[in-house]
Amino acid sequence: MKDLPAENISFTDFKLIGFYGLGEWRPFLFVPFFLMFLLAITANSILIYLITTKKSLHSPMYVLISLMAVVDLILPIFFVPNMLLNFLFNWSGISLTGCLIQMFCLHFVGTFQSTLLFWMALDRYFAICKPLYYHKYMEIPNFLKFVVVPLIRNVILVVITVSLAGKLSYCLTNFIDHCFCEHMALVQLACGDISINNIAGLLTAFLIPTADFILINVSYILIFTSVFKSGKTNTKALNTCVTHFIVMSFTLTFALIAFLSYRIRNNFSPSSRVFVSTMYLLFPSCFNPIIYGVRTKEIRQAFLKFIKTAKVLALQ
Repeated sequence: MKDLPAENISFTDFKLIGFYGLGEWRPFLFVPFFLMFLLAITANSILIYLITTKKSLHSPMYVLISLMAVVDLILPIFFVPNMLLNFLFNWSGISLTGCLIQMFCLHFVGTFQSTLLFWMALDRYFAICKPLYYHKYMEIPNFLKFVVVPLIRNVILVVITVSLAGKLSYCLTNFIDHCFCEHMALVQLACGDISINNIAGLLTAFLIPTADFILINVSYILIFTSVFKSGKTNTKALNTCVTHFIVMSFTLTFALIAFLSYRIRNNFSPSSRVFVSTMYLLFPSCFNPIIYGVRTKEIRQAFLKFIKTAKVLALQ
């Protein structure tokens, strides 16, 4: 019986080998990533609890922040536990189906993060530039008009990207140089032409997080212009906008570096590329609740009350 040619072989099981270049130091990565995971789970859980139990925080802006906390709570669960087990016990196996499911979950929830920041920017725009019509615009039926279009865009682009990846034949190797199923980390293992996958991945990157970032900046320009024209200093509004800008800038920078590092000539080591890719998912989940908690007076006060209550209960 003749051997099958290599192009007819398509791997259906893969091994995630991110940070393999660190050799015997690789298991020590468990500690920092576990601490970041613990921080993300704890901080976001507390933020969700504070907003849901404090009636004064039930305004649209805080509801959006609580949705962001839910996203930041869910996103690390999709990949960090598996990554930690990989570091400690070398449990690196994943099926193609499992890989595609993980890819869809990570990319869809990840794009939802930037879209939530866009919705927050809309909330601030209506609150500052159209204060008399704020409650009208923020009523659920009206606000859904601004919600539906970005969500449909996210679903279509992510489904197309993942579906195209699922149609490829993977015959080069079954070792994925990553800690989770990032789109290009998997696609580059395929035999044949992957130019359409490259285009789909870039379109997703530029039509979702980049487009949201541009729209957010446009809304901030309108907000700042409105504040300066009125001659009033709306410190709270400006602080909120600065907070959003900081979060979005860090996330978008990490995401674009990760996406482009697979497509252009660069001196990135494999471990550096994996680190940046991991950070654009994990960094916001760790620091969003801290940033919002510190910079938002009402949440900060609710948290301090929560700590005092917890201390009293502990002493009883």
